[in-house]
Amino acid sequence: MKTQHRKHFTRTGDAVWLTVAVTLAAGIQAAYAQNSVADLAPMPAVKPGNADMIELGKRFFFDNRLSGDWGVSCASCHNPKKGWGDGQALSAGYPSMEYFRNAPTLLNSKHRARFMWDGRLDGSDAGTVVRDMITETHTMNMDARLMQERLKQVPEYDTLWKKWRNDDINGMRVFNVIGEFIRSLETTNAPFDKFVKGDNSAISVESREGYKLFKGKANCISCHNGAIGSDGKLHRTGVPEHPDVLKNPLRTITMLRHYASNGMPNYMSARSDVGAYVISKDAKDIGKFQTAQLRDLKYTAPYMHNGIFNTLDEVIAFYNQGGGKGSELKPLNLSADEQKALAAFLLTLSGDQVSVEDPGQPDMQVRTFGKN
Repeated sequence: MKTQHRKHFTRTGDAVWLTVAVTLAAGIQAAYAQNSVADLAPMPAVKPGNADMIELGKRFFFDNRLSGDWGVSCASCHNPKKGWGDGQALSAGYPSMEYFRNAPTLLNSKHRARFMWDGRLDGSDAGTVVRDMITETHTMNMDARLMQERLKQVPEYDTLWKKWRNDDINGMRVFNVIGEFIRSLETTNAPFDKFVKGDNSAISVESREGYKLFKGKANCISCHNGAIGSDGKLHRTGVPEHPDVLKNPLRTITMLRHYASNGMPNYMSARSDVGAYVISKDAKDIGKFQTAQLRDLKYTAPYMHNGIFNTLDEVIAFYNQGGGKGSELKPLNLSADEQKALAAFLLTLSGDQVSVEDPGQPDMQVRTFGKN
């Protein structure tokens, strides 16, 4: 009896210790995985897109015949010379209208989890975000059927289209072609990428100190991680409202029209940018916006969803105080030197300026009757 009891006790003890060991190992592995994910990464090597689609998409991107009044192109708000934004705090939008948010950069769209500041579109579907921008009343105000008929009347476009597929230029495929071009725009030759691959001389000592702060005391890494420095999630940081949204009736009207078209309840009472709430209709999402990417910050000022901050130093100071009203953040308590080091590091995430020249707009020519 005694022996049997001891043997039973030993097996039970072994089982207990085995369970503990497995649990500890799993915990260590989970923690390691979490830490591995919550870091910045170099820009990944990716398979190039369809070259014929990209070339045609570039032509369409710069062509103002894709807007309803023939007045603006995609490049009007996403200018290569302005970091693929428009350099303004708040976008101009469609002529005779003014928009209520900042035009974000298109760089690194291939690596986005979401599109739009309120996160309403899937980052894997660039064609849909192009359709949204071209057909929305307050951006380019174009009917897709009219768009395709205009483009059919450009012989050069028809020739380029036939290199990609043997049919006529048509609606959604035009959006996908532009999407393929947008997905080809990526950060290249950034000092951080060289550093993380082993070249310690690629960034300064101050920048390396900033990187430590980024991952440590400042904890920027909790939201700004991955290859482009964004977790793709929605957060409330209490960014102050841009005063011109309510001072300028055209911006107020555009904001309220956006709320109405998305079915937001009691939208006429709104006098602030409610962010993701307009999509989810869940009160916990009021004031939440998608985490902005950190790549190519050197070229993409002004910053935040409403362009309220003109400089990177202003952004860091804002986060250092814990954000604004209703923020999920806590104060960082960084010294002036630490803030300077953090700014120096963030600039290492910028690469060579991605420049694409406007190829011009080829002439239209009426198609032969019966071949339209």
